[in-house]
Amino acid sequence: MGTVELKRAGSIAYREAVPDEESGRDPLLCLHGFPESSYMWRSTLAAVAESGRRAVAPDLPGFGDSPPDPPGTWERQVEAVERFRSELGLERLALAVHDWGGLIGLRWACDHPGAASALVISNSGFFADGRWHGFAEGLRTRGQGEELIDGFEPDGFAALLRSQSSGFDDEAIAEYWKAFVSSEGRRGVLDLYRSGDFEKLEPYRGRLAELDVPTLVLWGEDDPFAPIAGAHRFVKEIPGAELVVISGAGHFVHADEPERTAREIVAFLDRAG
Repeated sequence: MGTVELKRAGSIAYREAVPDEESGRDPLLCLHGFPESSYMWRSTLAAVAESGRRAVAPDLPGFGDSPPDPPGTWERQVEAVERFRSELGLERLALAVHDWGGLIGLRWACDHPGAASALVISNSGFFADGRWHGFAEGLRTRGQGEELIDGFEPDGFAALLRSQSSGFDDEAIAEYWKAFVSSEGRRGVLDLYRSGDFEKLEPYRGRLAELDVPTLVLWGEDDPFAPIAGAHRFVKEIPGAELVVISGAGHFVHADEPERTAREIVAFLDRAG
């Protein structure tokens, strides 16, 4: 497997795996969700590099080893993706997204048509009529969100993650806790969720189809936050999209089945060219 290294581009920390021999194929850019960081992609990065393709995954501002860059809104995170791409001199690239990384990355891809040559979408959403789950609504509610975010402490955070996936070991939990070590980081989480009004996606209706790129929809079947219906909707709205549903996996499909998801992504990218 390829070696994954932690690097920095400007203020943004990122993980990268580079193949021994460059194949000339478009690199893969991976965008994490909440409350994770680029650490969640380590198996995918290594497997993709082993297949002959460069793979990179940034820590979005306020997560992992990237400092907060207030305000931590949806729009600012989209801008951070483009800034990261410019810092690394990336042109066309394949894009893999999960959770909030989907809302951020798919918006970025639509705003920069021609930049993404393939899409991998996991347990996310991109629909103007979307609805937030209960925990997210709590974060979006003034007063309640502050109470929730200020109440996070290491042991409770660890228990919460472990209740969602057996793949969250001590090392992963320590990585993801970095988003909560400062009050600025915690406020960035509130900024993100409170900027997440789904009606902002109204101008993006049909835009994923217009990108006209190979697409893999890779989903954990037992997802209480982004149910499997969302996967089928992506497939319906993106002509030619492939669907892989991983039974026994939940929302954090890459933590539940890291080797399987990495293998599916590599196989898809090989087909996509």
